[in-house]
Amino acid sequence: MIRVGINGFGRIGRNVLRAIYESGYRDMIQVVAINDLADRETCAHLLRYDSIHGKFNQDVRLSGELLHVAGDDIAMLQHSDPLELPWAVANVDLVLECTGRFTKREKAEAHIMAGASKVLISAPSEDADATVVYGVNEHVLEARHAIVSNASCTTNCLAPVAMVLHENLGIEQGVLTTIHSYTNDQHLLDLAHKKDLFRARAAGLSMIPTRTGAARAIGKVLPGLEGRLTGMAVRVPTANVSLLDLSLKVARHVSAEEINAMMLAASRETPILEYNDQPLVSIDFTHSTASAIFDANHTQSHEGMVKVLAWYDNEWGFSHRMLDTALTMMSA
Repeated sequence: MIRVGINGFGRIGRNVLRAIYESGYRDMIQVVAINDLADRETCAHLLRYDSIHGKFNQDVRLSGELLHVAGDDIAMLQHSDPLELPWAVANVDLVLECTGRFTKREKAEAHIMAGASKVLISAPSEDADATVVYGVNEHVLEARHAIVSNASCTTNCLAPVAMVLHENLGIEQGVLTTIHSYTNDQHLLDLAHKKDLFRARAAGLSMIPTRTGAARAIGKVLPGLEGRLTGMAVRVPTANVSLLDLSLKVARHVSAEEINAMMLAASRETPILEYNDQPLVSIDFTHSTASAIFDANHTQSHEGMVKVLAWYDNEWGFSHRMLDTALTMMSA
């Protein structure tokens, strides 16, 4: 049993906890503490009721500084400085760093200085010991890797799709666009953004072109694709589920039917990659646990160029990969 602390109880932190109870991780992972600056009653309420994923199917109660979930007691902490967190007292093996704030190694190391053995960051990190997309490169994990990045939700969608295409067709270069639901990084109404004038605009009123680090990060996961992809994001007025649009120049001519066949075969080998040939839209993929759902309806090919689409629940699927990677980290 892995003893886990969650730092940050926002969209990913709450979904990670829900997934432990709803998706069969409870026998392997025990959350012993959650740290968030928000009011404890607010944290409990937002765990019970979720506008996207619905009502939590477990009993949730708050008693003082303890959150009771399905009979389990979880300490609710409120520390702004990770060095103050009582990870040593709580015998925490692994911290799931879900704030989005402590992505640099020097900041994430504070959890280890506070007594945790390892840290898994729910975001890209430039200087983590390893960047892992579960189902693609988790084999690189070693016991010495104390600080690991779970990459981004978009990289988790891109990597399994790109791996199959590169192994079968040879990706020479490509461009990706993630048509991405808005996130808490944006605002309901126009408001200054810390680093992006595009994301300063109202999230629910416009399609918003912006940056994504997924193309750059793919080289950390699939070294053979280092420098071969570039890309961008378009934030759209939907609350959840995103769409990867991947256009590639490949080493040989191939038909759309052949591409679909290889993706179907690959989807039968792993639960992180699913295959869809039904006429579905984004809302139909809400609460999908897959990292990527390849959509065979929209595959195109033309003289060595291919275009493919893949859906992903950027919250629920990614939260499950956090748990899969956590288990792999602690068994390495």
